[in-house]
Amino acid sequence: MKKIFTLFFLICVTYTSQAQEAYSFSLDEAIQYALKNNYTVRNASLDIDAAEKQKWEATSFGLPQVDAGIDYQNWIKQQVSFIPSEIIGGEPGEFTPVVFGTKQNMNATVTVNQLIFDGSYLVGLQSAKTFLMISNLAKEKTDQTIREAVINAYGNVLVAQETLAILYKNKEVLEKNLNETRILLQNGFTEEQDFEQQQITLLNIENEINRSSRLETISKQALNITMGIPIETEVELTENLENLAIKSTDMQMLSQEFDLENHVDFRIADNQVLSDELLVKYEKSKSIPSINAFVNYSTFQYGDEIAFQDFDENWFDSSLFGISMKIPVFSSLQRSSRTQQAKINLMQSEIEKYEISENLKLQVSTAKNKYQFSLDQFQTSKKNLALAERIAEKEQIKFFEGLSSSIDLTNTQNQLFGSQQDYIQSILEIIQSKVELENALNLF
Repeated sequence: MKKIFTLFFLICVTYTSQAQEAYSFSLDEAIQYALKNNYTVRNASLDIDAAEKQKWEATSFGLPQVDAGIDYQNWIKQQVSFIPSEIIGGEPGEFTPVVFGTKQNMNATVTVNQLIFDGSYLVGLQSAKTFLMISNLAKEKTDQTIREAVINAYGNVLVAQETLAILYKNKEVLEKNLNETRILLQNGFTEEQDFEQQQITLLNIENEINRSSRLETISKQALNITMGIPIETEVELTENLENLAIKSTDMQMLSQEFDLENHVDFRIADNQVLSDELLVKYEKSKSIPSINAFVNYSTFQYGDEIAFQDFDENWFDSSLFGISMKIPVFSSLQRSSRTQQAKINLMQSEIEKYEISENLKLQVSTAKNKYQFSLDQFQTSKKNLALAERIAEKEQIKFFEGLSSSIDLTNTQNQLFGSQQDYIQSILEIIQSKVELENALNLF
């Protein structure tokens, strides 16, 4: 009973420690964690491992191949043949049943095959290397995509948290205003409409808080999935939105030169052209003779009783060496048709490569313009927020002094709320447009 209690206690402690496990990340730490633990990244790494094995598989095809076999036969009832009786002194025209061969026999064989020349094998080796390069490039592209996804997800969480903080602050101000308006209404210094108008504004803010709270939960779960963490795990973000905006402001990126040939998308397209070139070579290689050699050794034993343990009795050896050449002669233009198809695919890949290069140049130009606009928009939103705060503060004073209506106060408050959201959104756009520009310039 004591052992059972101890086991139960350990299980509870383990479960509790796992349930309380939490993570804390800066943005850079979140990116590095995702590049190791994201589900897509892990599969891309396994694809590279599979490509390595496939490369060796293609290489081993041209190395010596050794096969061995053992055959054992035991006639439970031996087959009967008939021979003319006169051969053994019998009557002419009659046949005598006889049994040929022994009751048991065994044959052991070892064969070594070696490819001497095959054009398709040489092309296959190049293709395996190219496939490995493609797998590595796919991993690099996956890392780039996941990095962008983490930055966007991280930013979305911070935006949701900052939005909630501002909404709660606005709610406090509105509740204070509502209480003061209630006092004025009770003393006959304002109309009931002013009190009701502020109630509407407060209810709208409370509704936004509920919506933003749900969005925050979803944003956190999305970040966890992107990083490869169970969605129920608590993750603390150590960055704040404004500091992230400052870190994302880099004017030098706008003058950064674009290295087309180093871009991962261009290299993927270039490798596709190389793959199609190898496919053309492969189809052409099918018209070239192939040469194979083999050497064989076998030993054979027979008898009514087989002496497995005695290798000096009734074992007969044989060995054979040979070379074979396969010469393609005529395929009714089948090989020619496949070669022409491969050439067409190559031309299409070259066109796609050129199209990708032009699109990448356009992508850089577009990303730079978007990043510049986001920087400008951030400064504008920051100034507008400061103006909206001063206007709302002045309008509030005027309202409680009886110099403006509740409609005017509501309008200025809504203007302030809109400016707050614009400011937060402008920060997110800086973060997102920067990573887009980094991807366009391939700055990793």
